[in-house]
Amino acid sequence: MSSVRAVFFDVDASKFSQAVACAAPLLDVPDEAYDDEIFVAYTRRIIEGMGGQGPQVDACAREIYVEWAACQHFELYDDVPGVLRELSAAGLRIGLISNSHRCLASFQSHFELQGLISATVSSSQHGFMKPHPSIFAAALQLVDAQPADAVMVGDNFRQDVEGALAAGMRAVLLHRADTPTLAHELSERGVPVIRSLRELPSLLIQ
Repeated sequence: MSSVRAVFFDVDASKFSQAVACAAPLLDVPDEAYDDEIFVAYTRRIIEGMGGQGPQVDACAREIYVEWAACQHFELYDDVPGVLRELSAAGLRIGLISNSHRCLASFQSHFELQGLISATVSSSQHGFMKPHPSIFAAALQLVDAQPADAVMVGDNFRQDVEGALAAGMRAVLLHRADTPTLAHELSERGVPVIRSLRELPSLLIQ
């Protein structure tokens, strides 16, 4: 017979965004080696930032980390499938790099993206996270592209933009929020900023 254990504590959901922002620096590890404890600590900090307290916080953070691997807990932005289809139809090879332990094959199947993505690299399997240059090199090798012929599209300045530029690639920052960006600095470095993925085909398809 199996037993069920439940732990309850109060959190303030209105503090979620602020808690995420405060926890974000924990993901900027110096050597970018993948370690699940990084993400457990990140989750724990978010829970604490929302008011969660006590020894049960760690157990909750670990359970949430495990559940992050399950695709059914997430939704795609509605602009993603159509844009991927448009880029694929134009002959562009699409690669997916993820700083997670999620199974990217299951991800494609769950969201019905089969046939659109040419290659995937998960940092948990690769061993290093963005912006480590080796994860970009691995993705480039899988899609058979030279750095100068590739563009990284991502929503994180350090991990996606700076990582790609350091690897010799071009970059596009996807910034969906209304918060300020480093627009001037990005423009000087030739990095476009888009608010929706629907703006991407006009930048890539000639």
